[in-house]
Amino acid sequence: MQTVRVAAAIIVRDGRIFATQRGYGKFKDGWEFPGGKIEAGETPQEALAREIREELDTEIEVRDFLETVEHDYPDFHLSMDCFCCVVKSGGLVLREHEAAKWLTREALDSVDWLPADEGLIARIKNREINALDQYFRT
Repeated sequence: MQTVRVAAAIIVRDGRIFATQRGYGKFKDGWEFPGGKIEAGETPQEALAREIREELDTEIEVRDFLETVEHDYPDFHLSMDCFCCVVKSGGLVLREHEAAKWLTREALDSVDWLPADEGLIARIKNREINALDQYFRT
């Protein structure tokens, strides 16, 4: 099975997490953390900064590595490196996504997350990812 390596941004601001709804492809309408494929020669952090710049016209600061999510879809294996990020500049303009929301920890279940994101959502809700706590306080 082919492995697809991606990086995802958990963008936190004012105690809320930024979520996007896919506007294209097989998983159209599913909710996810923004990001994308890691190109040859890129670090996950470089890929993430590039993808957010391309997809959301925004510069981010990639901060703490949170975890790598491994998920088997029917056609491929997804390996997703997740990082806590903050916006440096830009307005999070939706160039490829259908919609976006800022969600509190308690409202994370209010959208239909893609399967690979579901385990991470449960861990964020249950406060199992300690590195995020500092971002919810600021």
